[in-house]
Amino acid sequence: MSTAQVEADNQIVTLERRGHVAVATIRRPEAMNAVNSAVSVGLGTALAEADADEDVRVLVVTGTGRAFCAGADLKALSRGERVDDPDHREWGFAGYVRHYVSIPTIAAVNGFALGGGTEIVLASDLAVIDEGAKLGLPEVKRGLMAAAGGVIRTQRQVPLKHALEIALTGDPVSAERAVELGLANRVAPSGTALEVALELADRIAANAPLSVAATKEAVHRTLAAGSDWDQEPWDINDREMAQIMRSEDFREGTKAFAERRDPEWKGR
Repeated sequence: MSTAQVEADNQIVTLERRGHVAVATIRRPEAMNAVNSAVSVGLGTALAEADADEDVRVLVVTGTGRAFCAGADLKALSRGERVDDPDHREWGFAGYVRHYVSIPTIAAVNGFALGGGTEIVLASDLAVIDEGAKLGLPEVKRGLMAAAGGVIRTQRQVPLKHALEIALTGDPVSAERAVELGLANRVAPSGTALEVALELADRIAANAPLSVAATKEAVHRTLAAGSDWDQEPWDINDREMAQIMRSEDFREGTKAFAERRDPEWKGR
């Protein structure tokens, strides 16, 4: 097990390897893990490094202390400071919300996660939420709009009327309700969000890496690609499947099945 510092400013984001799973942790508990430029640099870099590491198959993102992430650092904004990564503005808020990677991402929501914290959850492929945590988009209560993916992704992940209620009232959503609506996958007992997220990550990491990456790509790219009777989603589907069929892992998976043994994935 090793920990690498991916942001020099007091290790504001750390990246830790746990087998084939990497854990990126935001470490600004004194500021409720609010996102300033250093957090965006650190988290964006962690995401890029995990995706480039052939041994990493899943990334879990979490926070320290009482919060997962309290959103943008309003004190930094009030001083006229930017809160993005100046060298990678294409990555979006927190270096995360517009930063697509091939490996699955899981948000381990350990605590407070309103506003930008919820938008990080929405940008993650899966989410586990502590039973005492809440999600929500309170931007309208502050004269703002949930512009870091909130207004885009909420209505893609929950039914429209519920999405509008969340975005227009700005009211918080309990952990149990978040799972009911589809904003999260699991409610974790208090203090165990990371543990439960790691269990989920290990189940994904046990599968063929190229198959997982292709499945993630196909799901996201076909989401808005038209009817399942149209040609475009099938073209995406067939392209990803063709790549899998040419892989060593495909041959290993079928051989291991025939030999009644666990496969040994190469990721190629």
